[in-house]
Amino acid sequence: MASSSSRKAWHCLLTLFLLSSGAYGQLSPSFYARSCPTLQLIVRATMIKAVLVERRMGASLLRLHFHDCFVQGCDGSILLDDVGSFVGEKTAPGNNNSVRGYEVIDQIKRNVELLCPGIVSCADIAALAARDGTVLLGGPTWAVPLGRRDSTTASMAEATTDLPPPSFDLTMLIQAFEKKQLCPRDLTALSGAHTIGFSQCANFRDHIYNGTNVDPASAALRKRTCPAQPPNGDMNLAPFDVQTQLVFDNAYYSNLVAKRGLLNSDQVLFNGGSQDALVRQYVANPALFASDFVTAMIKMGNIKPLTGTAGQIRRNCRVVNS
Repeated sequence: MASSSSRKAWHCLLTLFLLSSGAYGQLSPSFYARSCPTLQLIVRATMIKAVLVERRMGASLLRLHFHDCFVQGCDGSILLDDVGSFVGEKTAPGNNNSVRGYEVIDQIKRNVELLCPGIVSCADIAALAARDGTVLLGGPTWAVPLGRRDSTTASMAEATTDLPPPSFDLTMLIQAFEKKQLCPRDLTALSGAHTIGFSQCANFRDHIYNGTNVDPASAALRKRTCPAQPPNGDMNLAPFDVQTQLVFDNAYYSNLVAKRGLLNSDQVLFNGGSQDALVRQYVANPALFASDFVTAMIKMGNIKPLTGTAGQIRRNCRVVNS
């Protein structure tokens, strides 16, 4: 058992070393330093406006980036609309009527195109928006490696199989993340994104009515707006973190220790398994969580990017260039 966990720890460290040594892809935070020097100012200004209109949008765009990267890599494929015979990923089970913020990405793209036409990919805009959404809700900042290009394809099949559903147990989650070269520590740190935002009743109904590792008072609160019988209330929202719903902090992990995780896939991180000790560390040490979250976000942002001459720079994030 110890040797298995040691191997996983070494895998985590090796991936981090490759990433930090520059051997992990061709992305660089300074990729647009000459071709579009005002890029990050444009993204930040547009994000500030969006978050002022609706604070939840910071969480929504963080999630959009995650759902992009887990399907075909971080290539902007999630942004493609179904057009004619082209089938995108927006109607996949994990995305349909769930992923949001496409209009904000569109607005950022329009603003960027005014100053830097044909230069910046939609995939990079999504990565920057995720970082800024985190920062604007009080979370850590990081230098986003850039230089991704946009896909000309999308995969409904991969979106259906590779986005982990809320029903997954810990073993399934670890396998889903390892498939993307993310280790269990990355899984637990990235799950901390659920310190902000909301989920729909359909995603947590089974957990609050049938789960065995649920605080009864927390379940009773959730049942008020999430009826037992589907499809009643399927799209009713509840916050992942009751205390600080739209503040990026480490309260998510305190909730797990108190058995107040909203989704089954949240609570399995603290249920007598391999991640319990790390969850307790994040409760005690917010700076450790912030540091691990940044490391994991950079690793996730490096999943199979298109670089060089692969893919394209879409003019409109919703459609492939004609």
